[in-house]
Amino acid sequence: MTSQQRLLIIGGIIGLLGVAIGAFGSHGLSTLLEENGRTGTFDTAVQYHLIHAVALVLVAVLQGKSLSHPAFNRAGYFFLAGVIFFSGSLYILAVFNLGFMGAIAPIGGTAFILGWGSIAWGAYKAGA
Repeated sequence: MTSQQRLLIIGGIIGLLGVAIGAFGSHGLSTLLEENGRTGTFDTAVQYHLIHAVALVLVAVLQGKSLSHPAFNRAGYFFLAGVIFFSGSLYILAVFNLGFMGAIAPIGGTAFILGWGSIAWGAYKAGA
């Protein structure tokens, strides 16, 4: 399996999970999220989750083009880590109202930043 295929599969699975979790939160958890006062937190987690599922697919597609660079592969894994740490910690915070999970979100946010930076770096180096 190529790294392009792997990232496309991961991107598809992450996107599928983002839609499923978002729907479950909207329909199955709405009362709990409102009681916890965390509806906005959950919505933010879903938003970043889905944006970065698309970003994962983007970096997989970039790997198959003439603009290919190893930094695109790294970007994909940074986005995956970001979804796990950022969105994952916010999901747990919203559902279980565990305040300390908010301290984990910046790890995921940093991974998102590194992912976007890797795309920029890969594009710069591939064009060199």
